[in-house]
Amino acid sequence: MIRMKQMPIILTVFFMIVITLFLSGCSSSKKDDQKTITVGSKHFTEQEILGEIMATLLEEKSDINVLRKLNLGGTMVCFNALRTGDIDLYAEYSGTGLVNILNKKTIPEPEKVYEIVQKNFDEQFGLIWLKPFGFNNTYTLTMRKSHAQTLDIETISDVIPYKDRLLPGFDAEFVERPDGYQGLTELYGFEFRKKFRQMDPGLMYKALAEGAVDIIDAFATDGRIRAYDLVTLKDDRHYFPPYYAAPLIREETLSNYPEIGEILNSLAGMISNKKMQELNYKVDEQEMDPADVARAFLISKGLLE
Repeated sequence: MIRMKQMPIILTVFFMIVITLFLSGCSSSKKDDQKTITVGSKHFTEQEILGEIMATLLEEKSDINVLRKLNLGGTMVCFNALRTGDIDLYAEYSGTGLVNILNKKTIPEPEKVYEIVQKNFDEQFGLIWLKPFGFNNTYTLTMRKSHAQTLDIETISDVIPYKDRLLPGFDAEFVERPDGYQGLTELYGFEFRKKFRQMDPGLMYKALAEGAVDIIDAFATDGRIRAYDLVTLKDDRHYFPPYYAAPLIREETLSNYPEIGEILNSLAGMISNKKMQELNYKVDEQEMDPADVARAFLISKGLLE
């Protein structure tokens, strides 16, 4: 039987246990909250798909809570968000890292470009390049297939005899980038006589297909190339650097959660140019949800059940 004088002691012990359990729960909750990363992306379809692929795979293969900040903006918006810790990782392109961020000259060898960005990003920014997904979303010039066949144009050099006849349409970033229009004209030795129309990237492909312009800048993996029966011109003088996409992650994040590296590296070499173009096509033309496209892709590769 418990005596009355023992009650204060028992109550004290009871409350100490309750408080300990409460604090333990708070600590556990705080720990769980801290085990959270944020996946970002640039503001176009391919980036959103890649962001969903990485986020979904990490959610399914780890106990990490994954937040999404997709469609953030252009290259420097995502890069700066990564450096400040607003996001923990996003998909970047080796050529963009080389030319736009490191301000180095273009190099045609994919392996060399990757080695340079991998080394410099780690040393300068504390950012780690994981293994590339496999596809090369390089810049290219694109024409209507029927028009290119009529003029017998297969390469960028083949455009030179028709430079005074073709009306180009370029997006603002291509005009301003150091690996864009200006450098292209210097290497190939020609400029279009007709002043190019500056166009929104989302409108260029349709404008080309409908004949509003004759030639545009494009990305090799864009699904609208297939949708509008366009053709990409071969960069026969190797002007554009390789743009192999890969996860770019904060070193601190990778150190805290090393399992992320193993999980995302399972995507290495999994996405060909053709496959990425197909995934983009499903979103842009078939109006499928990027998250659904990403999950279906992961299942098809045996990375999810």
